[in-house]
Amino acid sequence: MLDKLASVSVIARTGFLAATLCACAVPAYAAGFDKPVLLALSEIKKEELPKAAETAPAKPDDKAPAGATPPAPPPPASDTKPATTPEKPAAPAATPDKKAPEAPAAKEGDAAGTRDNLALPNVPEGSAPPHVEYDVTKLPFPVQKMRELILTAAKSGSLEALRPLIGSGDDVTQLSLADVDGDPIAYLKSLAGDTDGQEILAIAVDILNSGYVHLDAGTPDELYVWPYFFAYPLDKLDAKQRVELFQIVTAGDYDEMKQFGTYVFYRLGITPKGRWRFFVNGD
Repeated sequence: MLDKLASVSVIARTGFLAATLCACAVPAYAAGFDKPVLLALSEIKKEELPKAAETAPAKPDDKAPAGATPPAPPPPASDTKPATTPEKPAAPAATPDKKAPEAPAAKEGDAAGTRDNLALPNVPEGSAPPHVEYDVTKLPFPVQKMRELILTAAKSGSLEALRPLIGSGDDVTQLSLADVDGDPIAYLKSLAGDTDGQEILAIAVDILNSGYVHLDAGTPDELYVWPYFFAYPLDKLDAKQRVELFQIVTAGDYDEMKQFGTYVFYRLGITPKGRWRFFVNGD
């Protein structure tokens, strides 16, 4: 009987010891698998969180921390229209052969103003008579100088003395309403009633000793012109002025001019800078 009690006691102790060992072994065993279990839970939590690529963009009014670089926007889909219309390419520069030619600068005294030919009579219909001046000291100095040079050359009796004053090329003095071919001195001589051309020289002297007018002041057509009849209505000449006219033309010439309504005999023009612009006869 004692042996049975001893066996039961041994079995009870063994069971208690086994239970104790199991109780200690379970945490130990669980401890051995602690890391894998935690990792599994961690993975589950990560899957439940939103992915980084799917993070909602910051609102426009959210302030980014100083120095932070804003994330690049995702590339637009191929079928998405651009937000703004692309700028049109600049027009190509004109090629040299298509460049519009520049207009040449107008020379002083050239027909760059309101009239095609400055030597044509300049009496606008219905216009008031221009101011007539006789005092040559009121002329600009270059005009005074050219007038004196022409008078001196004309009084010399030689047409050749006018050659350096007439000039050449683009600055040549206009001697006719048409083009002049050949030598200008020879042309003037052909207009004279005498063989040496003194008649032309005498006309130049008479014209430059008459009254003059200042025309188109401040324009490319600005001129000082002798005689003043060039710009004066013939039907408005008084008796004194007709005497001055007859010092240059005959009464028969005057009657013919009235048919034209303007003076059409020799006239001489000088620009404000002293260029002898024209010495022309005719209409």
